Amino acid sequence: MAIISVILRSVVRLVVSLVEEPASTVTTLLYYSDLLPRHLNLERLVRRDLLDGENYFFHFLIGFLRCFWYTSLATSIHAVYPAW
Repeated sequence: MAIISVILRSVVRLVVSLVEEPASTVTTLLYYSDLLPRHLNLERLVRRDLLDGENYFFHFLIGFLRCFWYTSLATSIHAVYPAW
């Protein structure tokens, strides 16, 4: 039961941050997923407070997006260059 409360708290925190500051939250998610370039203007939108150790669902989404992006990129490369 303790795990459910920790995960639920993390999900609620993410939803609240998406409602309060949607642009900053999505930018932070994409920035740390390596889907946005490292740029000074984008770093101003990144919220580092979302990356604390107890925000498990946010870290899960970052890992999922990294994995999904890498998988889709590798699939598209193999479609264009089958010898790779």
